[in-house]
Amino acid sequence: MAIDQGLTTSFKQQILLGQHDLTTDTLKLALYTGLADLNYATTVYNTTNEVVAAGYTAGGIVLTGVTVSTQGLVAYVNFNPVSWNAALTSRGALIYNASKANKSVAVINFGADKTSTTTFVITPPADTATTAIIRLP
Repeated sequence: MAIDQGLTTSFKQQILLGQHDLTTDTLKLALYTGLADLNYATTVYNTTNEVVAAGYTAGGIVLTGVTVSTQGLVAYVNFNPVSWNAALTSRGALIYNASKANKSVAVINFGADKTSTTTFVITPPADTATTAIIRLP
């Protein structure tokens, strides 16, 4: 299995069809183990190989502080850091739109298993057109 980072193809199409409003819809981030198969073809959130740990709830966590910005020719999205008070190991994540039948948005690959013994934190990259996880050139 593999976790390939990027926007999902279905999300790109759905954006062009006006199916998502990222500032009003509920976006969630779910964590996955290294056995997950997540990539550009992932269309919806699923629980296969999602992290299981005390302090982590299936389905992940709601993203807060979601903003949509532009810089030059790029539109991009940023959100606040998310955290779980849990000891867990995760290899990657899926951002999905819970308001739109759990449709996928983006896959994140951490590059290696990341482990916490108390609190697991994901801090998004800087709020810029060249570093944001979700960006459309």
